[in-house]
Amino acid sequence: MIGMAGMGPAPKPNARRRNATVAMVELPVAGRGGEPPAWPLLADIALSTQRDSAQRLADDLELALQEPNLKGRARTTAQRKADAARQEAAILTARLAAQERVEGELWIQLWALPQAVEWERAGWTREVAQYVRWKARAEQGDLDASKEARQLADRLGLSPLAMLRLRWRVAADEDESSARPRRRPAASGRRPDDPRAALHVVE
Repeated sequence: MIGMAGMGPAPKPNARRRNATVAMVELPVAGRGGEPPAWPLLADIALSTQRDSAQRLADDLELALQEPNLKGRARTTAQRKADAARQEAAILTARLAAQERVEGELWIQLWALPQAVEWERAGWTREVAQYVRWKARAEQGDLDASKEARQLADRLGLSPLAMLRLRWRVAADEDESSARPRRRPAASGRRPDDPRAALHVVE
């Protein structure tokens, strides 16, 4: 489990007055500028090893099929195993390529977020990379990876509640605020200088 400073339970109602004295960290609404850090993790060794093993098995079986004495049921069995090994190797190769593509896209997107300013300040480069890896696996249907990704997302402040726990908030966009039309009071149907406004019914 990865420990990160600043994490803890969500503020309880009884602690709101005490928490009110703790300053919130203002994150820039425009996000983090510049290029993302260099990718810090190695290739997915487990998936690469599975792919390489399947490919070696397919190659060995293909070589065995070249034997002229391999006939009948033994040849049929070897052919079936070779076909299955080739298919497994192809699937794992496609998974690796898809995972690397998703990892690259997520890495760029995440380091442009407002939260990335604090990640960089705290040196959480590897933690973000680990989240990216789990998330990429989760998008391929890995349920265990999905659980890990959710836990890391909370630690990285990737949800409103997680940001509250970290005492982070995105600063208001001054340009956007000033551009909003001011709300006008409801019209009464009379001009301000209408003398009838001062009249009232006497019974």
